[in-house]
Amino acid sequence: MSESVRLVCPVGRKYVETWAGYVLLILGLITALIGSGHWAGVTLGVLLVLGGAACAVHGHLIRKPVLEISEDEFRYERGSYVVSVPFEEIGSYRLLPGRIRSLGLYDTTGRAKRFPSLSGRRTARSHLPLTGMIQPARVEAFMAVAGIPPRERSLTS
Repeated sequence: MSESVRLVCPVGRKYVETWAGYVLLILGLITALIGSGHWAGVTLGVLLVLGGAACAVHGHLIRKPVLEISEDEFRYERGSYVVSVPFEEIGSYRLLPGRIRSLGLYDTTGRAKRFPSLSGRRTARSHLPLTGMIQPARVEAFMAVAGIPPRERSLTS
């Protein structure tokens, strides 16, 4: 492989929070302008504007998980959390279903690879969290480009 390939996982919560924040912000401005004759209308408008601004800012701060394949390594990135694994150490992968899908990587002997926790705790995790909106077929196609077989079809399991 001569160039890197990226897969950006969609985050539904990011879009919902951002757009809901903008809607609340506009609704608050309208409420403050229409209710400017009474203190309750102005107070409600200001509270809606503040809540909408906080929701929109928080929505913009949510980071999307990114999977990247370069010439000699597999890379997972979510905000400031970055995991780089050389291809020689990856034997297979497994995609865990559920509300929030996760990607598990296994070494050539079939043991699960361990990664530091996302929260900076002392525990280690064996799966990298993706999002619930990512389609499993997209992840499987992405891993097929890298040449990493699924756990069920790997030669070492």
